[in-house]
Amino acid sequence: VSTVRGDVGDLGLMSETLAQRDVEVVFHLAAQAITSAAQRDLIGTLDTNVRGTWNVLEAARRAGSVKAIVIASSVKVYGEQPTLPFSEEAPLKGVEPYDASKIGAELVSSTYHGAYGLPVVITRCGNLYGGGDLHWDRIVPGTIRAATGGRVPVVRSGGTPLRDYVYVEDAIDAFLRLAQVAEQPAVAGQAFNVGTGAPVSELKMTEQILDVMGIDDLQPEVQPASAGEIVHQSLAPDKLQRATGWVASRELVDGLARTVAWYRDYL
Repeated sequence: VSTVRGDVGDLGLMSETLAQRDVEVVFHLAAQAITSAAQRDLIGTLDTNVRGTWNVLEAARRAGSVKAIVIASSVKVYGEQPTLPFSEEAPLKGVEPYDASKIGAELVSSTYHGAYGLPVVITRCGNLYGGGDLHWDRIVPGTIRAATGGRVPVVRSGGTPLRDYVYVEDAIDAFLRLAQVAEQPAVAGQAFNVGTGAPVSELKMTEQILDVMGIDDLQPEVQPASAGEIVHQSLAPDKLQRATGWVASRELVDGLARTVAWYRDYL
């Protein structure tokens, strides 16, 4: 593994990194990914998530060796939708700063495919969970850390919003499969949902984590939802399955058991 430390805002470094190493596959995962931080800093979020994306794509165009580019977008580009689960044909209605930044990144990606023929594919992931996420305000690591310390876990959404939870290793599998077929005409330039189509409420998710941890003496504290929260989210994965054969292989209980084990060791 050759590591280059830098910033996607630095086009020169991006171009040099890809060109000097004859890079063939790019997974663009760099982003301001915390919605609350994006809310506080719209300009910084757009700069990182949109300009950062076109820098990566421009570097790939200049390199000439790239055969696949997988761009990480988000379920949040859909915003509020009347029907669950969301299909890729649904309009992109996200209006919050993070949502808008990802829509902007998708538009830039589509332009680089349409104008220059870059083999770009876009992934719209549900709520990813698994070991390694240290953003403690997120429901999975936050609940595990609180319960490990004997504290009451907090649900900051009213508990009722439905979310499509995807185990991180399943998401990695989806990214790898898409990279393998990104040059195919039916795949290049397309967006694909990475989800289960089986959403779970945030309160139920918190209770499931506690159950997996074997903790039955802590009741979650449910707080009102914050402004701008999308009520329900769920992703239909049919298009991805047709293109790559992908299906989410981890049942929620199994994924949570693996996740809890990672955090117990870490903490």
